[in-house]
Amino acid sequence: MNQPRHCPAVLIAAPASGQGKTTVTAALARLHCNLGRKVRVFKCGPDFLDPMIHERASGAPVYQLDMWMVGEQESRRLLWEAAGEADLILIEGVMGLFDGTPSSADLARHFGVPVLGVIDGTAMAQTFGALALGLARYQPDLPFAGVLANRVGTLRHAQLLEGSLTEGLRWYGALSRETGIELPSRHLGLVQASELNDLDVRLDAAAQALGSSCEVALPPPVTFAAPAVIEAEPLLAGVRIAVARDEAFAFTYGASLDLLRAMGAELSFFSPIHDRQLPEADSLYLPGGYPELHHQALSANIPMLEAIRAHHAAGKPLLAECGGMLYLLDSLTDVHGSRVELVGLLQGDAVMQKKLAALALQSVELPEGVLRGHTYHHSLTNTEWAPIARGLSPNGGRGAEAVYRQGRMTASYVHFYFPSNPRAVAALFAPDLETAIAGKPAPTVDRVETQSNVGGGLPPMRP
Repeated sequence: MNQPRHCPAVLIAAPASGQGKTTVTAALARLHCNLGRKVRVFKCGPDFLDPMIHERASGAPVYQLDMWMVGEQESRRLLWEAAGEADLILIEGVMGLFDGTPSSADLARHFGVPVLGVIDGTAMAQTFGALALGLARYQPDLPFAGVLANRVGTLRHAQLLEGSLTEGLRWYGALSRETGIELPSRHLGLVQASELNDLDVRLDAAAQALGSSCEVALPPPVTFAAPAVIEAEPLLAGVRIAVARDEAFAFTYGASLDLLRAMGAELSFFSPIHDRQLPEADSLYLPGGYPELHHQALSANIPMLEAIRAHHAAGKPLLAECGGMLYLLDSLTDVHGSRVELVGLLQGDAVMQKKLAALALQSVELPEGVLRGHTYHHSLTNTEWAPIARGLSPNGGRGAEAVYRQGRMTASYVHFYFPSNPRAVAALFAPDLETAIAGKPAPTVDRVETQSNVGGGLPPMRP
């Protein structure tokens, strides 16, 4: 466990959001997978939607890397473990390459992963070379692999872009805007992978287009140092947790679910839309998602509403995040003015907005301990309940999200990253609070005390 590992790797970044990083990352993953290579993909910063695409493209789980929310040591562990099984590691950056503190560039430099710059070539010719050179040389100590052009027109256009490169910058190829592989979006970002019936066709088309425009050789290997060994304590041994998962509730971090299992929990997934009752469970987890797109169906499933009320009435733990919290309110109104009544455990109402309402990293001091996470939503909520805590953004960003509690029910707009404090998470879900907090404190991820704007990156859900 103390030996470094070596694996080819690149971090895919861009001058700004909207340049097509997700499409390019997914295309690269599918291209190398189709060549028989094992590919592991990571995403910088808080993100739920892009990883869904990358999991489909690579056929492997996708985790977050972030120097604040995930922590340096946990990020190091994830990379080291991936290097032991993969032929190629791809990391999708967030926002612009140098945006935020810490930025995608900071993460690439810290772990020695060279940057592959993605530049939207629309309406651009030789200026492409100047922009590429700026990305490569702006920070002299930043490892830089080369550039890839996205949304090019003709073959001649791609040749002009490639010919504009100077100082030995490597050309990684081009994706045409005519290949029909652009990924559709909605108000929180990309459409969920499960909703795209032609996703595999799009991914294969993108991979083929990319493969025909560049060499498919692997980049040079990167050395990943071994992490410190941190074993999860069995604080949730035998605890059965029901986890909502369907079209309306899908925003969960793989690392958070992994932690629950590592602490001994048994997870049972259910659909608040389609199922008529809860699984047999000690605790309930309602993550975020798109309840506003399915609020009619959620409201119509009376047996499920009653089952969740009964779970709470029995004094069992319940954690609801963002969309999960909206589900617990008296009512939810969509952007078209359609109002429905929902669970009614949290007194108040939410109304969807056409514009972004909050976007920020959040550090929340709960009675159980400090948890880190992020907030990103397009709704406004009214309630007379007094919060037990409010989030604090490390960068002063918009949003000091309230956390509400009644009995064992905890609800907030904040999407918590469970590995940031396993002990606190165990206390939230354990039926027996005294058992959950007994014994020595469980180790948490390393905390890199740096300032970060817009949450280490949130364009999974691009506004």
